[in-house]
Amino acid sequence: MASHIKNAFIAALMAGIIIAPVYGLQIVRSGMQTHLEPQWDLVIIGMAIVFAFQAFVRPLFAKALSARAGSIRMPVLNDTARRASIALLIAIALIWPFFTGRAEVDIATLVLIYVMLGLGLNIVVGFAGLLDLGFVGFYAVGAYTYALLYHWAGWGFWEALPMAGVMAGVFGYLLGFPVLRLRGDYLAIVTLGFGEIIRLLLINLYEFTGGPDGISGIPKPTVFGMPMVRRAPEGVTTFHDFMGWQFDNMDVIIYLYLMALALALITLFVSNRVIRMPVGRAWEALREDEIACRSLGLNPTNIKLSAFTMGAVFAGFGGAFFAARQGLVNPESFTFLESALILAIVVLGGMGSQVGVILAAIILTVLPEVAREFAEYRMMIFGLVMVLMMMWRPQGLLPMKRPHVELKK
Repeated sequence: MASHIKNAFIAALMAGIIIAPVYGLQIVRSGMQTHLEPQWDLVIIGMAIVFAFQAFVRPLFAKALSARAGSIRMPVLNDTARRASIALLIAIALIWPFFTGRAEVDIATLVLIYVMLGLGLNIVVGFAGLLDLGFVGFYAVGAYTYALLYHWAGWGFWEALPMAGVMAGVFGYLLGFPVLRLRGDYLAIVTLGFGEIIRLLLINLYEFTGGPDGISGIPKPTVFGMPMVRRAPEGVTTFHDFMGWQFDNMDVIIYLYLMALALALITLFVSNRVIRMPVGRAWEALREDEIACRSLGLNPTNIKLSAFTMGAVFAGFGGAFFAARQGLVNPESFTFLESALILAIVVLGGMGSQVGVILAAIILTVLPEVAREFAEYRMMIFGLVMVLMMMWRPQGLLPMKRPHVELKK
């Protein structure tokens, strides 16, 4: 008990140090004067909550979990359950836009973009075991590839989409070389720097990328070469005129949603097939033990480069679609916070678990939209959820069942 009290006292003291600058000193403006008004009651209440949790609540949870450790089984997904879950999710996704409103379809489209990004990062982090904190850099490369090809060469979405994936893959391949001998924290720092370098280049290359203003007026994807707009240039037939329909903005929203769904399904299918191929097994070998992987005759250099390249390609596709959906790209859309969110999706869902990544993308994208009244506390709640997950469920929400052999006693 004495150790719990001691740890609780230290935790409360540290919480007070962190809380005091934010909530203890409030900036108050009266007329032309501005001064700091102390509100130490909030700091004391926060320290008391942390002390009570560490001293009394956490030991009770630890005791209860240890007592039931033998009876609790962590649910995992075998192949049959995983296929059934994916089929159910696809069926729900297909009928979703026809029974909901515009806001719900917009949120679902955003979810699918994060599903693409999460599945791409899952290859690098979940399967290859390479901690990447600069994944948003590949996302930015894909978005700006489409934007620049349209702005400077007049390319459409379908022409630029493969090029966006190729360019992001090239950047992923180039990133692989500096990190060939790095793992863990060192790898994370280098990839973090890569993401920030991309963002700063986009800001400073003003004449080429538009700088902080970005590039606007990016067109949405066409349907067999026919634009989905109310009025098209002379000599161009719009899709709704070709079909004999009355133009409705909701049709464009549903079309973008179905396109995002198709891209997400392609990402899921390709990644699912690749992890069963020799290169996927090589990623898992690298993740488990690089020395043993090398001793088996595998080349860690090629394995790392393949993981970075394939993950970056999917991020490039997601970035190109993001640019088409928004109609505008600027560097502020590709900050480190986006990389942290994508990594949190992979960790929360379960590293290596595709269904888990999909579920985590839904949770982390939908909940902030639902609870808008708590928007100012979004990051605090987000951090608390991740801390609790690492304490009591480090495997993720739906950990992947890995093949193993047990010897009989």
